[in-house]
Amino acid sequence: MYLKSLEISGFKSFGKKANLEFNSSVSAIVGPNGSGKSNVAEAFRFVLGEQSIKSMRGKRGEDLIFNGSQTVPRGNRSSVKIVFDNTKRFLDIDFDEVIVERHVHRDGTNQYFLNKSVVRLKDISELLAKANIGSSGHHMISQGEADKILNVNSKERRVMVEEALGLKIYQYKRIVSEKKLEKVQKNIEEVQSLRKENAPHLKFLKRQINKIEKTLEMRKDLGVLYREYFKREKTYIDYWQEKNIKEKKPLIEKLAELELKAQEAKNVLENAQKEDNRPTELNDLKFQLNELRKEKDQTTFKLGRVEGIISALENTFVEEIKRDNSNEVIEVDLEEIKELELDISSQIKLIHNLEDISQIREALAKIKDSFSQFISRYLIARSSSLEDKPVELLKKVEDESTKKIEEQKIEKKEIEKQIKELAEKENIILEKYNSLKTVIEKDKDLNKDAELAVLEIVAQQTEHNAMLNSLRNIEERASFADENYKKELNESYIIAGRDAVQFKDLELEEEKIINEDRQNQVDRLKKIERIKVLIEDSGGLSGEDVVKEYEEASKRDEFLNKEIEDLEKTAQSLLKLINELKEKLEIEFRNGLEKINSQFKEFFILMFGGGKANLSLVREKIFKIKKDDFNVSDEELVNEVENEESKSDELGVEVDVILPNKKTKGLQMLSGGERSLTSIALLFAMSQVSPPPFIILDETDAALDEANSKKYGDMIEKLSSHSQLILITHNRETMSRANILYGVTMGSDGISKLLSVQFAEAVKVAK
Repeated sequence: MYLKSLEISGFKSFGKKANLEFNSSVSAIVGPNGSGKSNVAEAFRFVLGEQSIKSMRGKRGEDLIFNGSQTVPRGNRSSVKIVFDNTKRFLDIDFDEVIVERHVHRDGTNQYFLNKSVVRLKDISELLAKANIGSSGHHMISQGEADKILNVNSKERRVMVEEALGLKIYQYKRIVSEKKLEKVQKNIEEVQSLRKENAPHLKFLKRQINKIEKTLEMRKDLGVLYREYFKREKTYIDYWQEKNIKEKKPLIEKLAELELKAQEAKNVLENAQKEDNRPTELNDLKFQLNELRKEKDQTTFKLGRVEGIISALENTFVEEIKRDNSNEVIEVDLEEIKELELDISSQIKLIHNLEDISQIREALAKIKDSFSQFISRYLIARSSSLEDKPVELLKKVEDESTKKIEEQKIEKKEIEKQIKELAEKENIILEKYNSLKTVIEKDKDLNKDAELAVLEIVAQQTEHNAMLNSLRNIEERASFADENYKKELNESYIIAGRDAVQFKDLELEEEKIINEDRQNQVDRLKKIERIKVLIEDSGGLSGEDVVKEYEEASKRDEFLNKEIEDLEKTAQSLLKLINELKEKLEIEFRNGLEKINSQFKEFFILMFGGGKANLSLVREKIFKIKKDDFNVSDEELVNEVENEESKSDELGVEVDVILPNKKTKGLQMLSGGERSLTSIALLFAMSQVSPPPFIILDETDAALDEANSKKYGDMIEKLSSHSQLILITHNRETMSRANILYGVTMGSDGISKLLSVQFAEAVKVAK
């Protein structure tokens, strides 16, 4: 037994809590009309998830709540709780006891609980459907619904049969799958629409991205060129800057040293140019010396004259002879006179350039000798003629000459003394002059050395400054190159990205870079500039926004395409599942229908004592009527129906019966009682094939007479071996087949109450 109990609280006429224990295979609920016994069956429907308020004899949700009476106020909610024994796990949940509970409030709000946890109606419906339990169907049959299985069309009858066979779960899954498939198809259309909307923009972005890819390729090439350019430029700049620093330092130090030496030399010159009386003193000494020499020259001239006189006196006799022989003329060669003149002129010119008195004396002596030799040549030529003069005359001449000579010699001595004194003075002054001149010349030499040192220092300074200027020019070029390098470095980072400046690990030989023609580097920069211009002309440096937008659009398109593929796979999977469910449902249905048909025949024979009963599959006819067919005549409508008649693809279940001892065929020819017995036989047959855990029969035996009631009772006993039965009845025969009787009564307070009687205990009491 799977059904343990039912608890009703505030549901319809059960204003107070009522509890029904089902510990027997057959339980009967009896009571007078209007006592509320049928509300028990509706409580079952309610707690098992029935959504049709009408099937529970109400219009609104609040109609299911106890509405109160004159003595008892109305309730705010109603609740029904059903308890199942799940030790055999007939319900697919890992609990030994399963409690399903439903509440309804005045505002129409419904709550569902599974083992006291709030759940959805869907969760409860799926759980119960797997156990062949539902809020309606073959296991919950009311008085008015017993004949329903015969009154419905073949398609609806098939549904009831499928539910009885426990195939509702397949139908449920199929319907859910079809709804999912429909939703998936709709989603596919929506996604395809979105993809179509995205396609033009994606195509436009693709064209843009092609341009950007070319730009990126150029940026990549530019990065390669930049790295080589920067490596070479950095090596070049660092080399020359370091070289300039190394070479400038000794030059600057040398210039500082030269400047110090130049200053020292200038100080020497400046000191020499300060007030110095030595040149004046030297000039004074020179003036004194010149004056003394003039005086000495004059005295010497006198001495020469005196000596000439002496010489002339000594030769007076010659002169006398000449006077005596005045008639004789001595001829002198003109060439010899010119020669004498040149000799005397050269000697005089030499004297003008001499300063030493001794040298002057020697020069004058030479002049004298020149005259003496000239005269002597002519006197000797006439000496033979003098030998013929008288002795007295010669004596006379000689005496006079001697006297005069002596006088002249005295004068000569005086002159010589004067000359000696003048010479001594000259020597003293000359010694001072020479000493002072030596000092001055020495100082001049020092000044000359200083001047030469200054000139040499200036020359070295000029040379070193030229070298320094050359280095400064190189430094300026390196500095200018460094500025351009840094500027280009910043631009490269913007236009070519981070990779352009990652050149430190680039391996290039420093020597080749330094010795390379600088024009090659200029050509590299020109090539870089050309690529930069092309990148700028392409419409942007990087196009990161477009790339990002294209990536997003591509990802969206890929996502939508993937979504379509997934949805199509899902649709195929759902379609496959639906077909599998249909196929399985069809197989299970046909096999089940065959079993039901067998049981139906047995129950029919049991109920009627013979006859024939059969269930068959038929294709139901459907008719297509246009909207405006309601405006046509009856004759035209009949013709239209005949023309539009077609057959459905789905098979229905048709019931064919033949009563015993009668020629009656077909359900239309059966009486009310016969229809009731036939429907009961069919329902019981359906329950036998796939027995539900419990069956509720609500006064399905009301139309039976005493004989048929006994047959009905026999079928109940047979049916109870497979399912728990809850019977709501007035029939005594039916009551006799129950193990427990629940009596429902209603007092003046309008509340249904329960009384229970167990026949086993009653028999013991009676005995």
